[in-house]
Amino acid sequence: MVNRRIGVEERRARLASRHHLHPDHRASSPVEAARHQVGLHTSDPATPFLSAWARVDDLAIPDMEVCLYEDPSLFRILGMRRTLFAVPTDLIPLLHHGCAVPLAAPERRRLAGYLEAEGITDDGHGWIERVGDATVEAIMNRGQALATELREDVPELKETLTFGKGKKWGGKVGVSTRMLFLLATEGRILRGRPRGTWRSGQYRWTTMARVLPAGIPELDPAVARKNLVERWLRAYGPGTEADLRWWTGWTLRNLRPALGALDLAEVEVDTGPAWVMADDLDPVPSPGRWAAFLPGLDSTVMGWRERHWYLGDRWEGLFDRNGNAGPTVWWCGRVVGGWGQRPDGRVVHRLTEDIGADGQAAVAHRARDLEVWLSGVRVTPRFPTPHYRELSR
Repeated sequence: MVNRRIGVEERRARLASRHHLHPDHRASSPVEAARHQVGLHTSDPATPFLSAWARVDDLAIPDMEVCLYEDPSLFRILGMRRTLFAVPTDLIPLLHHGCAVPLAAPERRRLAGYLEAEGITDDGHGWIERVGDATVEAIMNRGQALATELREDVPELKETLTFGKGKKWGGKVGVSTRMLFLLATEGRILRGRPRGTWRSGQYRWTTMARVLPAGIPELDPAVARKNLVERWLRAYGPGTEADLRWWTGWTLRNLRPALGALDLAEVEVDTGPAWVMADDLDPVPSPGRWAAFLPGLDSTVMGWRERHWYLGDRWEGLFDRNGNAGPTVWWCGRVVGGWGQRPDGRVVHRLTEDIGADGQAAVAHRARDLEVWLSGVRVTPRFPTPHYRELSR
């Protein structure tokens, strides 16, 4: 039996509709967009706002603030690759048990070792238990709390730790930073409304009990991993083992059983074999032409390890040295340039290839839409790329 071939054009067609980037396939809400993307990247606080704008018609910034803060239906939690994602409540157990929980025990051991090495305590685990409980209680008492407020409520959080002594990468970090990260990996707390505007990364912390009064539902980590892989394949497939290993951040020991538990079909892409769900073999026709402006670290551009089929011919400068994507311009399923903002807030872009007069006009129109939406507010990516720096002078 010859495996079905899914060519580059069909992969781009799947991306257009399943990632809600084509005008005829918009998501009905930020929640739907986040669910279908298996979360919206939110390491950069502005990214989920811009990612939702790209996928949901007539979305205003206050609408997204309602979803995240006022009547929350999206929550920033730790997920794949130790990265923050904004997800609806039904995805919280999958990301928590599939990605965050495995980090908690090693993180607790490291913190205990640091505390003992610094002479702060001779019982690191007992200290963490006591101070962790006090921190959660302080957050509960305040409803939401900044780290600076928690350091006043729980004086032990004012301690500092030294790491990498004698190394170029060494330095100091506050105990509060490590403690709050640990409590987040354990699913006890999560990020709430930022101190400043929607672009601010200085978050208040709230308790998971306020979001899920009954707690995060118990779930076998293997089942969580299987469900995450299935969701990824339905949104991003076809994909390779390398794609999934990169996207999840898992070892092959965890990834391969998840793949083995699913009903998969092997297909051929331009580089060789790949996987889709067995019931997802129907051809996907091209939805027609479309343009999109996506923010840095958007879930689509960061969705695969093997990116040749959507990066276009010239993509140098659109990523930083660590592989973080900057703001990108898309035309019909491929990256064809980048965008930025001048100091006065004007949205500017530069194409890296010739997309014809129709493409240029569509991209320019989308740039104007974004400029109107931002209304003079300037967004600086957390990881500025060479392309962004050049455009935003």
